[in-house]
Amino acid sequence: MKTSQIKILLVDDEPDILEIISYNLKSEGYEVFTANNGSDGFKIAKKINPHLILLDIMMPKMDGIETCEKIRKEKNLQHVLITFLTARGEDYSQVAGFDAGADDYITKPIKPKVLVSKIKSLLRRLKSDNIQEEVNTKIGDILINREEYVIFKGDKKITLPRKEFELFSLLTSKPGKVFKREVILDSVWGHEVVVGGRTIDVHIRKLREKIGDHYFKTVKGVGYKFLLEETDK
Repeated sequence: MKTSQIKILLVDDEPDILEIISYNLKSEGYEVFTANNGSDGFKIAKKINPHLILLDIMMPKMDGIETCEKIRKEKNLQHVLITFLTARGEDYSQVAGFDAGADDYITKPIKPKVLVSKIKSLLRRLKSDNIQEEVNTKIGDILINREEYVIFKGDKKITLPRKEFELFSLLTSKPGKVFKREVILDSVWGHEVVVGGRTIDVHIRKLREKIGDHYFKTVKGVGYKFLLEETDK
């Protein structure tokens, strides 16, 4: 996908932040849209269907957490990359962000060039138009549709946010294999993206809630693995 075809939506109530980030992203060739509150950001997102949304948390009218939750409920926006860009670096804020459906979390202040680098890393995960891959994969009674980012467990359709889907795809690529935490972070989030230590745990918990607790095994101090059979513990 060409840079000029990528749409990025910035949602922040600080005009200086919007101006600086917009300038740097436009200089890289991205198509940039802005909003200064969550309510307007949500409306613009529905209208333009962006590839990436950068969200502040503390905003008027509608905060970033609520905005993210509303976006994830929109069928056409469920697979948009959403990254929180905020000065609130507390662990509970990161957990709340991931619970709301965010893909990543970047803490301000951050130098524009570093931010652009992180955004490029995120966008590399968008499927290239030139990459061909098998759309459907069957793992036991679970069918994985990689084109629509959904899975079917029997007759039940389960739609997952992008990062949950990528994590699930990684674990199911080799059932029974223990994936180390550092391998998961690098494969799903990329080595250029700094995320909190509880990021993987939050996403695993949400996968357990949606797909079934017995499919996921925690190997303390190492990582996680996907269990094809419930008895394989």
